[in-house]
Amino acid sequence: MELRVTESSADELSIEIAGEDHTFMNVLKGTLLEQDGVAAATYDMTPEQSGGQTEPILTIKTEGGLEPLEALETAAGDVREKATSFRESFQAAV
Repeated sequence: MELRVTESSADELSIEIAGEDHTFMNVLKGTLLEQDGVAAATYDMTPEQSGGQTEPILTIKTEGGLEPLEALETAAGDVREKATSFRESFQAAV
């Protein structure tokens, strides 16, 4: 996974996540929004045929002293735990 920070401040982070689609971005955005201190989490993905960028750009806005990069790190760990739990449950069911 290739990441590129496009904007960064004390309470806002925009990061391009190359090679990902709506499936991953929706999971990551939803997990971010579950955290206390995350005021907003959105992503933009302009279709190539519209002449825009093709890679999604995730924007995280935080409050209460939470750093956006810290929120992203926590969310990534939560997504990993959820995926592992799902895989283990699926394997046990088959």
